Amino acid sequence: MNIKLDEYLEQYTSKVLRSNRRVLKFLNGAYAAGNPGMITKPRADITASHGGFSAHYGCPDPEVRTIASWLLTYGKEKPRRLAKLIPALWKRHGREDLKLAGLLLSNLSKEELGEDPWMALIHLFGKQEPMEMILEIAEEMNRSGHPVPDDEWLVAMAEQSHLWHQIAMLFISVRNERHNTLRSLIASAPAGGELFERIRSKLLEQDN
Repeated sequence: MNIKLDEYLEQYTSKVLRSNRRVLKFLNGAYAAGNPGMITKPRADITASHGGFSAHYGCPDPEVRTIASWLLTYGKEKPRRLAKLIPALWKRHGREDLKLAGLLLSNLSKEELGEDPWMALIHLFGKQEPMEMILEIAEEMNRSGHPVPDDEWLVAMAEQSHLWHQIAMLFISVRNERHNTLRSLIASAPAGGELFERIRSKLLEQDN
């Protein structure tokens, strides 16, 4: 339990959700309140720059989940407001923003989002994305009742760009099932970093 974060959240009501500008400012305060005080600004700056994030407040995952729970509770009457917040969070691209966007995607339905959650996710991608965070979000969505799409969908996704091909391979790893029919997609994915190549090697070994 983070008393500082709880006290911060108690000051606000659903009125804060009336505009993205207002809620993004509110979230900055929530991230800062959620910081346990053990992370220094230089460390946060290094995490942001090396991880491909625009910012990192040092708010741990349990606290980000608490913030997501607050948003889902106060936004339950008008979930479309939360759906419209997701692109704004992704555009700002802080570490906590992306984590929170993933939690919202995981907990909103297709009807509330206005499209399939996986389509909503891939339409957020820019030219570069932090692979570790994408993997976390995909795992969260899969666990939350939005199973990774089928082979045909993944193949079509991989054909769109090098980045989408790489991320399609990450999605395959989340499905945790045999993927013989997708071996060529896995093997031909553009080269990535250490985490990405570890996942590729593990997937290819599973079919041997």
